Amino acid sequence: MTSTSLRPAIEVSGLTKSFGQHPVLRGVDLKVPAGTVFSLLGPNGAGKTTIVRILATLGRPDGGEIRVGGHDPVREPDAVRAIIGVTGQSSAVDPILTGEENLRLVGRLLHLGAAETAKRTTRLLKQFDLVEAAPKRTGSYSGGMVRRLDLAMSLMGEPAIVFLDEPTTGLDPRSRRELWSVIRGLVSDGVTILLTTQYLDEADQLADRIAVLDDGRIVAEGTADELKRLAPGGHIRLSFADEQGLAAAARAVPAAEIDAEQLVLAVPSDGSVGDIRRLLDRFDDHDLTIGQLAIHTPDLDDVFFALTGNSSKGAQL
Repeated sequence: MTSTSLRPAIEVSGLTKSFGQHPVLRGVDLKVPAGTVFSLLGPNGAGKTTIVRILATLGRPDGGEIRVGGHDPVREPDAVRAIIGVTGQSSAVDPILTGEENLRLVGRLLHLGAAETAKRTTRLLKQFDLVEAAPKRTGSYSGGMVRRLDLAMSLMGEPAIVFLDEPTTGLDPRSRRELWSVIRGLVSDGVTILLTTQYLDEADQLADRIAVLDDGRIVAEGTADELKRLAPGGHIRLSFADEQGLAAAARAVPAAEIDAEQLVLAVPSDGSVGDIRRLLDRFDDHDLTIGQLAIHTPDLDDVFFALTGNSSKGAQL
């Protein structure tokens, strides 16, 4: 996830789209460096799939400037289609055909020729660990196998840019992690990935940069660590053995939040060693005994809830 290029693989400026009287995209700006994973994160209805459809030539924008691999998807759709692969929310796998037959069908649709289709089919079956399942009808595949085959089919044309629209929805944790490994392998080979997801851990694990989309606008963009610094909520959580200890600690740190039922004190903090040392020194002065100490730093869950639902301002890092 470290390869970059001087020219972005995807450039979007002022992208707008409405369906009837309902605006879905309200001026989206994006730059996706080549050879990286860029994640669009947002709630249902935020406009993630609409962006992917427009970039993949499956929809037309109302306004804005777009370049995918240097080409305009509206004016040069064939040039864009020649360099992209798409794995949508709905699988393109035919359940009646075998895994191998699905891949060969895509090869024929791409006019690759029999020899090249066979070569790429063999390679992709190995790459996605589907060799044993290749002669079986895909209707018998597990959800994870279907998603791997779906992604393999999108790679038959050896695209430079791949759009993954919520690719792990409905998969069990093991299958999700297997697909993550495949995605990392693609990026290490120089492929650019635009990933939409509702899974915060997925964006955290895979993305070089993340854009948070809400109500058709980018409300924040940056690395996962940069976004986490935007969210409030970092604190040190201290638990005590009895109410007397909790009350004494609360007097020592008036800014703390008290949970009397759990005998817990939450002290605002960035979680740094210096901050922890200063807090403990403060308690030592009051001869307090702490039962347990835990550090909570903001994660993408905090970012998501802090930023979505109010799109009046955006943050760029």
